[in-house]
Amino acid sequence: MEPRERAAFVSFYAKVLTAAWSDDEYAARLQTNPRAALAEMGFELPAGATVRITREAGGEPDLQAQVVAWEEGAETGRYELWVLDSPLIETRELSEADLDSVAGGDAYSCCCSPCCTST
Repeated sequence: MEPRERAAFVSFYAKVLTAAWSDDEYAARLQTNPRAALAEMGFELPAGATVRITREAGGEPDLQAQVVAWEEGAETGRYELWVLDSPLIETRELSEADLDSVAGGDAYSCCCSPCCTST
């Protein structure tokens, strides 16, 4: 896939994931009628092509593997789109090192005058 095509696919894929994760009705349409749901996001599949929505993936999600699978679909006419049930977000307590790496500082200047140029 050319870089421009890849960027367009990744953008389309991000739109689909965002819609599926934030809108239960869209997620249901995506599962029951993926062709129509993808068309809602501006992507038309070639005539005769099929698309399967995979809701569970083994291992870590891999964007490059999804791109490759989509490319294979373009060749075979059988597309597969991985739309996990929810985004995988790592939740954990921040360590002292994490907190130290957060941008910030102790130099702060504030002036309530509208003509102030100090920041």
